[in-house]
Amino acid sequence: MSRITSAEKIAAAKAEGRPALIAYLPAGFPDVATTIEAAVAVAKNGVDIIEIGIPYSDPVMDGEVIQQATTQALANGFKVSQIFEIIEGITARCDAAVMVMTYWNPVLRMGVHEFAKRFAAAGGSGLITPDLVPEEAGEWLAASEEFDLERVFLVAPSSSAQRVKLTVEASSGFVYCVSIMGVTGARSDVSSAAQGVVAAAHAAGAENACVGLGVSKREHVEEIGAYADGVIVGTALVAALRDGGVPAVAALAAELSGSVQA
Repeated sequence: MSRITSAEKIAAAKAEGRPALIAYLPAGFPDVATTIEAAVAVAKNGVDIIEIGIPYSDPVMDGEVIQQATTQALANGFKVSQIFEIIEGITARCDAAVMVMTYWNPVLRMGVHEFAKRFAAAGGSGLITPDLVPEEAGEWLAASEEFDLERVFLVAPSSSAQRVKLTVEASSGFVYCVSIMGVTGARSDVSSAAQGVVAAAHAAGAENACVGLGVSKREHVEEIGAYADGVIVGTALVAALRDGGVPAVAALAAELSGSVQA
């Protein structure tokens, strides 16, 4: 099947003179059907790329809001194999690029080749892997090449120039620039380190550098969009889904994108 990639969506956003808007939603929260509906809703309200997070029992990068959501999904019986149903359900109904953010253990447990094969068949564009470094990603590099999937690795304010270069060379689609040291969460101000991380990624050859962690409102999107190729919003959208369901997450997406709610 034809798959829309994050690189294509970022390029289209650049052609419109804006950063790509990337939304994170946890798989299975509050249930599988609602995950799909929420993702379709944000896509219809200005989101270019959707990250679906696989719930994990030891989410070291996630803040309290996302941890609570993923814990609820696991308590409700979410299984990793359901991620493909979710991806297919979203890609069948919108033209956003759909990615999965996952800690590496769930992929290993299924088998890297098997996961990549099923993910590609469902219409996914690539994986964001926060706890996988390029030096340990040989099996994933091979599977992603075989199934034409994007690889998104992370760089942070603490990353050395050598580490940034290695990460950029291993990534495709975009490089995920962590704007702060610590866990995810909505914040009132964007970290001052964000611009430096993006500059380092661009200097190392990254065509697309996107910023995540701490983005929660339209002003953040505009501020980061002045220097980054994409802006990633997670906690604020998850909180909206928790508190107001699909209508609330759709409204926030419209606000963040500056579009009129569909």
